[in-house]
Amino acid sequence: MPHRRCQRVGELLKEEISDIIENELKDRSIGFVTLTQVKVTPDLRYAKVYFGVLGGEAQRQAASEGLKRAKGFIQAQLGRKVRLRYTPQISFCFDDSIEYGAHILDLLRRVEGEG
Repeated sequence: MPHRRCQRVGELLKEEISDIIENELKDRSIGFVTLTQVKVTPDLRYAKVYFGVLGGEAQRQAASEGLKRAKGFIQAQLGRKVRLRYTPQISFCFDDSIEYGAHILDLLRRVEGEG
C-alpha cells in the first residue's frame, strides 16, 4: 500500500513541478526541460526529480544549474499547491534516457537505410 501512495504522490509532484517550471519560472537558462520521473521516499519527505534535456552538454549544464538556483522557489510553490503533511525536499537528477532513446532511434534509422 505505501508503494502505491508513493507512486501517486510522485505523479502529482511531477505534474505540479512541470507546471511551475513551465508557467512560473522566469529563468530562461533552464530552457526546454522534460521531467521524466519523480521518486518519493516511503515517508514522503524526500523526492528525486529526474529531468531530461534535448541538446548538448551546454544545454544540460545550463538547465541543471538553473534548476538548482530555482529549487527554493519551486519548493515554496509546491508547498502552496500540494496539500501534504510535509512538503517533500526535492533534488534534481539528470536522466539521460531521452538522449539514449534518440541515439537508439538514430541507429535504427541507419540500419533501415542500409537494408
